[in-house]
Amino acid sequence: MERSSVDGATADEEDGDRAARGILRTDRSEDEGVEVTEGRGVVYQDQEKSRRKTGPTAPGGVVDEGQAERDESSAAPSASPTSLMDTCALSISSLSSASSSSSNYHHTDFFPSSSYSSVLSLTPPLPPSVELSAVLTDTRLTLDVYRGGAAALPLLWASVPGQLRGLQYLRLGSEDAAGLDGALGVVPHLTELRSLAVRGHCLYDSQGDPLPGLLTTLPSSVSSLSHLVHLDLSFNQLSCLPSSLLSIPTLSSLLLCYNRLSALPPDIGLLSSLTYLSLLGNELVSLPPSLGQLKALQTLDVSHNVLEHLPDEIGSLEELVRLDLSQNKLKWLPETMGCLLSLRELVIYSNDLRLIPHCLKKLPLLKIDVRDNPLGQPPTPPPLPPTPDQAETKIPELHLGFNQHSFCVSSAGCHVFLPGGAELLFPPGCLVRTTRLEWIEKRPERKWVWLEEHDILLSRPLELRPHGITFLKPVEVCVPYHRRKRKEVVVRRFDGQSWSTLPTDLRKGSESHSCHPGGRPARLACCSVSQFSWFMAVSRLVKDTCSVSPTGVMLVSSSDPGIKLHFPPDCTVQTRTITLQVLQVSESDVQALCGDPQARVSPLLCLSQTPNIHFLQPVKVQIPLPPGVTGHTVDHTCLHLLHGDPTAQTWTDITSQVSLCVTHLYAIFYIRHFSWYWLWYTTQHYVSGVARKVYQRLKQFKVQFLVLQRKADPSQVLLQCLPANKVEGRVQSLSEQYDGPQPSELCDLLEGEQFFAGFERGLDISTDRPDCVQGRLCFMFYSSLKNLKEVYICPAQGQERPVRGQVSYYRGEIPSNLPEEVVQKRKGNDNQWLATLPLRLPALNSDNSYITEEPQYPPLNLGDPESGYLTEANLLSISLQIGHDWRVIGINLGLSYQELDRIQYKHRDNLGALVLDMLFLWARSAGPGAVSKLVAAMMESGRRDLAEEIEDIVSIGRRKYSLSLRRLGLEAEGSSLVENPAVDEPSLGTDGCLTLE
Repeated sequence: MERSSVDGATADEEDGDRAARGILRTDRSEDEGVEVTEGRGVVYQDQEKSRRKTGPTAPGGVVDEGQAERDESSAAPSASPTSLMDTCALSISSLSSASSSSSNYHHTDFFPSSSYSSVLSLTPPLPPSVELSAVLTDTRLTLDVYRGGAAALPLLWASVPGQLRGLQYLRLGSEDAAGLDGALGVVPHLTELRSLAVRGHCLYDSQGDPLPGLLTTLPSSVSSLSHLVHLDLSFNQLSCLPSSLLSIPTLSSLLLCYNRLSALPPDIGLLSSLTYLSLLGNELVSLPPSLGQLKALQTLDVSHNVLEHLPDEIGSLEELVRLDLSQNKLKWLPETMGCLLSLRELVIYSNDLRLIPHCLKKLPLLKIDVRDNPLGQPPTPPPLPPTPDQAETKIPELHLGFNQHSFCVSSAGCHVFLPGGAELLFPPGCLVRTTRLEWIEKRPERKWVWLEEHDILLSRPLELRPHGITFLKPVEVCVPYHRRKRKEVVVRRFDGQSWSTLPTDLRKGSESHSCHPGGRPARLACCSVSQFSWFMAVSRLVKDTCSVSPTGVMLVSSSDPGIKLHFPPDCTVQTRTITLQVLQVSESDVQALCGDPQARVSPLLCLSQTPNIHFLQPVKVQIPLPPGVTGHTVDHTCLHLLHGDPTAQTWTDITSQVSLCVTHLYAIFYIRHFSWYWLWYTTQHYVSGVARKVYQRLKQFKVQFLVLQRKADPSQVLLQCLPANKVEGRVQSLSEQYDGPQPSELCDLLEGEQFFAGFERGLDISTDRPDCVQGRLCFMFYSSLKNLKEVYICPAQGQERPVRGQVSYYRGEIPSNLPEEVVQKRKGNDNQWLATLPLRLPALNSDNSYITEEPQYPPLNLGDPESGYLTEANLLSISLQIGHDWRVIGINLGLSYQELDRIQYKHRDNLGALVLDMLFLWARSAGPGAVSKLVAAMMESGRRDLAEEIEDIVSIGRRKYSLSLRRLGLEAEGSSLVENPAVDEPSLGTDGCLTLE
């Protein structure tokens, strides 16, 4: 038996793929003998069975080109965990009497019966935009691409049973329990079915995780499906094989991948017509002897289980061509396997096999994959009990405070806990003598931080000194970080000249050393180093890498299994390293930016390679269609494939330059050059410009600025910039000690962008700071950090307290020579301005402390005695009746949204004070006709009751004044006032009261 590395792949493309590429590849001849593969490579397949694809992906998301590529154009099922997301491919190729090919399946034109397609509504459970013709043809019904779509089957059966009785192919999702139960009640009536798929993991939730299947059994009436030849129940919760399946003698393909099966029934041999059986990803400990009665079985996949041995009867499977036993606990193989004369491929990697049986030498055409087995090694002895010295050995712990920036480590080692959650683990023997070491957290400035595209800084740079020291054993450095969803966290190191990314292990910190309230341990990104330097934790897009040799390979994205790169044989002469990154894009952001409510985009592909040269053969790229778009409903004129230049930040529409093939769920195209690729579905014509705008927004964060003063000392000011979703919680946590204006309006900032905060209009910083340049504080925005500074302010030179100043935020470099009108209005040429917030420095009293009491408003009297007026007591009575209508009334009174937001923030816990502040603010600047404006505002706000009450109060005042004039004999002088019942125009006096002019 010959053992060698595999250096070629000969798996044929599917018929649909050949049609798309226009290429028919000639099969290569095989070498004689049994071939065994060790290490990472490609496993040959029997050329006579080249349409039968192989099993699970290799670690890291890499699948050999000779193995299965489970996409929508496949013609045989794959046993790969990542490729199993595409369903029912076998149902097309194995049903030769009912269907032509998988390509025809995905491109079949729909001709629904006009008698029902325009009448029957499937909403709910299907979306309103889904027409019946999109899911139902004469022989095929597809309901697994819509969440809860299985619930539509009972509706169809109740409305058009005659159309369903002829169904031969049915696909259902099993993520909705109620809809699934109803659908299973209908399935036994579809007696013409030849292919049935009831699967989980067809759809994803809002977090990007696949929805689990909820199927636990099948009704016994399923045995009435006498024509069924293909059944797929993968990704469900089956704990045992439904007994009803044993009564379907025609069944030839059975997929039970990723369920909870711990055993197979002893009478499984009744499935005499079975040719394909996949039990991948279950909990099988053993296989029953009756398995040997499946004389027609050609493919058996029991990988990713816990099998410890195989029955001798497995040698009776005379027609078996492919056997996958990988990822189990097998220690030996039975000698009867030498009777498997038809066997062409044996996959046994990742087991505990130490010997390949000699009986396999009798199979000259067999190819074997034996990676990750301890071949030739003696049995592993049991672990020795720890010696008394080892049992008592414990590394000492050292907990440092915020002011302890140095510590000593001896040859015995030490576990050092730094403030903030960081940990340093020095193993025994890493140092020869006791050494003093230092640590310091750096400000996240540009010189200490290096970020790639779409990277997020998760920690402050940690500097460990001295830099030149070398440890005899690796030291573990653990940096605390904030969790980032759907991205990977790595540690980056700066050695003084360049940055490098270190292999990173993520774990939780020690329970006894918590930097969070309540004892919750920190999340740590850990790496092993031999020298001290600068370290920081960074979140980046998940990187999937593989090496491409002349033999070809397939790379599957670990963040989205539907994204695959197929490298054919001879696509390169020299081995190159491929990197794939996937950026998910929000549908709502795209629609808002491009102005097209129908716009959809697929994930953005970032492809790179080393060396960066073109491929000799086209590389096949498969990506999911944009959400809500399927191959049955797609308008090809709205589908655009964009090529991005990461250096120039430009996008080019290359749809007309590539052959874009659309299946039911995926788009497939071929490229020779690696860059960025983005699939758009939109009615916009200038797609490249829209894509550039959307991409720029993807890198930006919506932020708000805070300026708060400490209540006990208003000269102490806190300045902070936070993402908008964190502002509310931050304000609430600071409300007991700080007060200030409402947070700023939303602004856009990039990760790592520089901005400045400047004190203006009579305010200045009272201390010299290294981060203060020309009176402005320098910030660097990092979305996961606090971006916080606290300073003391004082009046600018020549100013006296009290001072009503402001703080303005600017992006980029320090602005200079701002025009006066720009300073006041904040618009025009001042394109560096971000936001301005008011800031007040109160006066000092006799004991040199700040006067922090709120100023008392002057007595408020709208109008005067001659025209009738509203006193402060009248307004207090009215304010008690305004309640929650205060904001609408304030808007109708002419107050700005910013003023109302400030009032709401200031009195967020006191509705009465909030209403009074609104009324006083308006009254102090109301001007002539204030009472009339107040009445009109009440009417416009729907408070006619308050408007009539105000008019009654004013009318009573006028009558009282008229009577007083008559008693004093001054009626003639005031007759003009009495004859005119209208309310005169008041004006604001010098004392703040509104009086009549």
